[in-house]
Amino acid sequence: MFRMFSKNLKYYRLMKAMSKKDLAAQINVTPMAISHYESGNRIPQMDIIKKIAEVLEVRVSDFLATRNEKIKFCHNEFRKGSTLTKEKQQLIHERIEEHFSRFMDLIEILGEKVLPNAPKCHSLKISLDPEQDAIILRKHLNFAEDGPIDNLIGKLENKGILILVQELDDDKFSGINGFVNDRPYIMLNKNMTTERNRFTTSHELAHLMFDWSDVNLSEAEIEKHANAISGAFLFPKVDVFRELGIRRKCISKDMYMTAKEYGISMMMLAKRAEVLNVISASSAKKFYFLASKHGWRKNEPTRIPEEKALLFEQLVCRAINENEISIQRGAEFLKIPYSQVEEKCCFNGG
Repeated sequence: MFRMFSKNLKYYRLMKAMSKKDLAAQINVTPMAISHYESGNRIPQMDIIKKIAEVLEVRVSDFLATRNEKIKFCHNEFRKGSTLTKEKQQLIHERIEEHFSRFMDLIEILGEKVLPNAPKCHSLKISLDPEQDAIILRKHLNFAEDGPIDNLIGKLENKGILILVQELDDDKFSGINGFVNDRPYIMLNKNMTTERNRFTTSHELAHLMFDWSDVNLSEAEIEKHANAISGAFLFPKVDVFRELGIRRKCISKDMYMTAKEYGISMMMLAKRAEVLNVISASSAKKFYFLASKHGWRKNEPTRIPEEKALLFEQLVCRAINENEISIQRGAEFLKIPYSQVEEKCCFNGG
């Protein structure tokens, strides 16, 4: 119980974007005391717990919510060039662990067989030709070698890769990957456009599926190659030539339809066209200049529907309808009101 209190205290403090110093000041203790509470070295008196709950706007019972301690997490490191604060990085890890603790509790109820076997990770040999590597990645996931990939998140969930999409009010974070009990996961920032999240997902897949250990590249070069793989994965070379032609004078509005079909941004479409010499470097430069004027480098409008991670919700509904759990337990798993779970999962209110 004490360990759960310390973990949950840290989680809710980070969710509130509050430093130890700020929390300590509001409940009239020292920052060192907060550190002791979060490390599990001390448990505060009930009056202090009530004050903390009030400041963090949670219930006292939330501090006692259990987590599955049998789960083994392995979070891949944030890029060395990341400008995310240490607190934000801790928050991301805490969100991942809190979410997948609930998810794995449900899997223990339903049984591991409800999840497909994930593709083998860190097993693909890198050719350093991004076009070829993208084909290798598609084949590894049993996707067609060319053509659009619709609903990428849904397809990956059906391949046994866990996807978590959560809002994080920081445009410095787009995604991270790692493992939950040796099963790969990808976390994405819900505040990004669908196109950006599809690109990030493909980028994280490249990190997960290829063996980078024997590649003599710097971290910056690895990131650049993973980006190139991601572009070629979503918009393969053969499709670029078929959709855009061998040579074009410029990036034009008719290409919006192609970008929408392949679920990519116009910025990415232009980059693929430039890399494959469909347009000249000078034409690409003109487009990037115009795109920058419209703010597209940071905020290009989305043109496709949001892709959602639905597996957890589907499994909760299955467990309810197979009488494995109650609707109330389903609400606790999904952290949404009872009425919403009832509406999602049950005919005629149960």
